[in-house]
Amino acid sequence: MLGVDLGKNSCSVVGVDTTGAVVVRRTMRRQTLVEYVTKLPACVVAMEACCGAHHLGRLFVAQGHKIRLMSPEYVRPYIKAQKNDDRDAEGIAEAASRPTMRFVELKSQEQLDIQTLHRVRSRLVAERTNLINQLRAILLERGEIFPAGRRKFELGVDGMLVDGDQTLSPRIRQLAGDLRTEWRELDAKIAALNGEFVKLSRNDPAACRLTSIPGVGVLNATALVAAVGDASNFAKARDLGAWLGLVPKQSSTGGKARLLGISKRGNTYLRTLLIHGARAALPSLSQSDTPLGRWLKAMIERGVHRNAVVVALANKLARIAWAILRKEARFERSYPVAVV
Repeated sequence: MLGVDLGKNSCSVVGVDTTGAVVVRRTMRRQTLVEYVTKLPACVVAMEACCGAHHLGRLFVAQGHKIRLMSPEYVRPYIKAQKNDDRDAEGIAEAASRPTMRFVELKSQEQLDIQTLHRVRSRLVAERTNLINQLRAILLERGEIFPAGRRKFELGVDGMLVDGDQTLSPRIRQLAGDLRTEWRELDAKIAALNGEFVKLSRNDPAACRLTSIPGVGVLNATALVAAVGDASNFAKARDLGAWLGLVPKQSSTGGKARLLGISKRGNTYLRTLLIHGARAALPSLSQSDTPLGRWLKAMIERGVHRNAVVVALANKLARIAWAILRKEARFERSYPVAVV
């Protein structure tokens, strides 16, 4: 087994034999690492699931090696004594040898491309939100108050710039116009990415099936395909919900079970999309005469807080998504709750 601690320029490599004894300790550059591993006989190459790990993993798989990627938080307990790159590589090799270790599925280039588009869109949306908040604060300081909501604010700013109101100084009016132009550019970039996601969801069979789930649109579907693929890395539907952090966090000891709020582990972006989708689908689903609708209606009648119902529905949608990805089926309105 080969434990590799990846770095931007140099990488530390520790090789262990079948007994776990260290037989190789080396530090080399990335390109030298690829050439070194290529010359080795087939073995297990273990790495942390960090930037560049999936690219190197695909290169090593093509050479006949077996790849094991792990979350850095699972490797940390196996690092002994002082922390350095050499100790990190040794801890990675030891952690990968444990039979109960959880590994990250190696992503394809297509999955990484979709995930990258989502990351860029998320950054653009955050930039647009910051710009809108700044522009709203600038105008509020000068007595210009607008209703809540992006669309209402957009119409109000456009009307103010066209009317030629003298409330603002010429310089601030010019600044507001520049910010509005930047806002339009961000809108255009976000709309272009949204169009790409629509095309991806239509061309990808798995994403197309996922969009049949209420509350799962093209963003949720493509993000799910990019993050979990065919969901073969999860043995049960509940494992996907737990991986997304949509289940209660446990703090149990002495045989006393204690459940807290949701754990918020795993993919924050995907969990956020599922919760927003569940919030949008809740009103119509809770009024439908289906097993899912009756389940939601029963929780609402028991007085469960609305946010708790939304998160429970998001967890249910994640479990339905697992079933659809694994069984290659589409969601039906009569889909029984017990199955998922």
